[in-house]
Amino acid sequence: MFKFDNNTPIYIQLVEQLKINIISGKIKSGERLPSVRDLAIQNKVNPNTMQKALIELEEQNLIYTERTNGKFVTEDTKLIEKYKKQYADELTKKYLSNMQEIGFEESDTLNYLKQIGGNK
Repeated sequence: MFKFDNNTPIYIQLVEQLKINIISGKIKSGERLPSVRDLAIQNKVNPNTMQKALIELEEQNLIYTERTNGKFVTEDTKLIEKYKKQYADELTKKYLSNMQEIGFEESDTLNYLKQIGGNK
């Protein structure tokens, strides 16, 4: 289940979380999604809200509907990679902006990342 934030419409948050699950491989390419009703129950949202999120994902071509068989994740791995890179770019720009706000220049930020390396 997703943790919702009150500042963004729930269906947009559902789209983003499902997109992350697709681009990260948590939901595999070609995998059949649970029914709208089941997804709504899992996420404790109204089925109409879930349907709206799924329509958005379908418009982005990340999922498709097979009549009578349900909804499936695209098998277009190039499209999934495109969205993955796009999301990585957004996260990177946000990170660099946040670091700049606390006084790090870009070179300082890169050095900091190198310094902490694999230390999590």
